[in-house]
Amino acid sequence: MRTLKLTVTYDGTDYVGWQRQDNGRSIQAVLEDALGEIEGRPVTIVGAGRTDAGVHALGQVASVELTRDIEPRTLKRALNAKLPTDIRLLDVVTVERAFHARYGARSKTYRYCLTTGAVAMPFARQYAWHVSHALDFGAMRAAGQVLCGRHDFSAFQTTGTKIDSPVRTIFTLKVEDWGGWWPWDTGDPTSQTLAVVEVVGDGFLRHMVRAIVGTLVEVGGGRRPIPDVTATLKSKRRDQAGPTAPAHGLFLVRVTYTNP
Repeated sequence: MRTLKLTVTYDGTDYVGWQRQDNGRSIQAVLEDALGEIEGRPVTIVGAGRTDAGVHALGQVASVELTRDIEPRTLKRALNAKLPTDIRLLDVVTVERAFHARYGARSKTYRYCLTTGAVAMPFARQYAWHVSHALDFGAMRAAGQVLCGRHDFSAFQTTGTKIDSPVRTIFTLKVEDWGGWWPWDTGDPTSQTLAVVEVVGDGFLRHMVRAIVGTLVEVGGGRRPIPDVTATLKSKRRDQAGPTAPAHGLFLVRVTYTNP
């Protein structure tokens, strides 16, 4: 028996999320089924994060134990031949038996994409949240800094979630204006703007990033003053924060580990 670390990228549009569920196709189930065919028995994989329905990943990490002696690069090639085109293995490496994709993670980076403009570009509809009004990115950056550090993020998690602790650490939160939505930029600077909210933390509560983005969009649109974000954080009440941003704009970018 050996442990493998898988780095996976996927378009989450047609999936119920990462975790295997009874009500639809999940990323985990598709991967486990493909691995099971190669292994010759049912297998269980563990993901670093349970991305929700419609959420995408550029660098999800999973761990799995296999008995079959197959080289990592051969396994990668075999899996990609079996998987649907919206899921791909980027890397497969053998790691220490103690490696655990979820519990061993030290930080996760999420990226949320926003587009602004009078008309939503159809090419971005599955990968960015369209906001029809202009956003003040400077105000959003200032509000985002309030959330950096170690805090109780109860106000930014789904109501009723049962967890041991709502305390998490956000290491960095950036709001960047990427300009035109390339490669479909029309050349008209007023037609469409792509903005990215990137958050790095030691872990995230259910819908936490999306609730943060929804709150920052209210700040950027002038509907919520910057100091209100501090009050919202202290309130620990979900109804004091902004709306939950749509799932399709969210990407799990990377997961980091101390070892390997």
